[in-house]
Amino acid sequence: MRQPLRPVIPLQIAATRDDYGDMTGVSRSAQCACGQVQLDCSGEPAKVSVCHCLECQRRTGSVFGVAVFFARSQVRISGETRVYSRGSDGGFSVTHHFCPECGTTAFWYPSRKPKMVAIGLGCFANPKFQPPHQQVYEHHRHAWVTLTL
Repeated sequence: MRQPLRPVIPLQIAATRDDYGDMTGVSRSAQCACGQVQLDCSGEPAKVSVCHCLECQRRTGSVFGVAVFFARSQVRISGETRVYSRGSDGGFSVTHHFCPECGTTAFWYPSRKPKMVAIGLGCFANPKFQPPHQQVYEHHRHAWVTLTL
């Protein structure tokens, strides 16, 4: 039997500026599609990265993934998750945490960056979020994808 959907919790973004430039006192909230997994992030991310690797394509069901990297100490996580670990194109393991209700991969821990947590950019649901700093695994980029960073 399918369980009823939980209400979606509104996202909250607080900052001293409206654009995606340098901001002080920033806090951002991210969540899975059903709102059961919540991530509260303080401060600026260390990096925003587009990944064209085949594993990110499979994880997202799209042609690339976008990860927002924060220090683990900057992120408070609540809600139940399930875990899936896999190797990466670079040979390091990645541990994904996804919502058992809606299936959203909300965040992951790349063993290559043990002090960081990566959060899916789409979980912030904020079109004004700062753009990516870099692209990686471009040799797997679909020929029709063009990104200007």
